[in-house]
Amino acid sequence: MRTIIQRVTQASVNINNTIKSEIKTGLLVLVGIEDADTHEDIEWLSNKIVNLRIFDDENKIPNISVKDIGGDILLVSQFTLHASAKKGNRPSYIKASKPDIAIPLYEKMITQLQTDLGKKIFTGEFGADMKVSLLNDGPVTIFIDTKNKE
Repeated sequence: MRTIIQRVTQASVNINNTIKSEIKTGLLVLVGIEDADTHEDIEWLSNKIVNLRIFDDENKIPNISVKDIGGDILLVSQFTLHASAKKGNRPSYIKASKPDIAIPLYEKMITQLQTDLGKKIFTGEFGADMKVSLLNDGPVTIFIDTKNKE
């Protein structure tokens, strides 16, 4: 799994001119799924996201997690995180999982995040044409890939 994690003061997903989900302070997490992803990837990544200390403490030092501040998470599936632009100018998405594999893993990720965060996870809609809006706080943007654990 590959993720882009962004610390936000607000984020939302709009589908067909209707807001599907929106959050205030928290994390917008874009997730790309590949066939090699497992339940272990989901558990490791969820724990990492929920406990990532990227929110400022009283001394303005990033030392607090989204869980610690009671923040929200907006999880959006994004197969383009597995794009390869190595050859030519048209990216290849061959590494991204097809829906029959990706949807169950995405749903397991939602469940795991809810368990680890202890509250509802807001989402986009798998496969939909989504308009994602955010106000990145910092800006803080972090890339994590479960295959290399960084």
